Amino acid sequence: MKEEKFDENRPVENSEELAEEQQNLDNQDEVSSDDLILQQHAKIAEMEAELEQLRNQHLRKAADMDNMRKRLLREKEQLFQSAREAAINEFLPVSDDLVRTLDAMKQGDANDAYIEGIQLVADKFDQVLAKYEVTRIDETGVPFDVDLHDAMMRVKPEDDSVESGTVLQVIENGYTMGGKTLRHAKVIVSE
Repeated sequence: MKEEKFDENRPVENSEELAEEQQNLDNQDEVSSDDLILQQHAKIAEMEAELEQLRNQHLRKAADMDNMRKRLLREKEQLFQSAREAAINEFLPVSDDLVRTLDAMKQGDANDAYIEGIQLVADKFDQVLAKYEVTRIDETGVPFDVDLHDAMMRVKPEDDSVESGTVLQVIENGYTMGGKTLRHAKVIVSE
């Protein structure tokens, strides 16, 4: 039997590998060099396959983490958007009341200073709504759009040149925010 000398430059492996390697050295005289090379190639192939499997697992877990991160960001953005829409919806009646107040004051004998004060408040309110991309739906003479309008009634127009399906009057303003309808405008539509 051949004795191996201890090589201090060689890295220390775990005890099972040392025992296995020692047994391999003891049996080295019995095993031919060709068989040893084949065994080593088989072990290398086995380790490469294991490495590839671990690499694939790592890539799958990294992709899962990335997908989860994206989903959480998307859900967070949707939650934030829903909260913003709910808050804006709470203030829309205030805007409507300001507009109605201004209209009533202009038709009555209100003091110009009061009208001007209410107009300033209404303008500031509109600026805040514009900051959050909220637009009022209050146009008349436009085609009825189910995405923007809610028809309260259909009437025959006084002017025969008005086409059927045209918004004649806005009963209650509607609002959109960033292209999404927050509240449909309640309208009267031509027959």
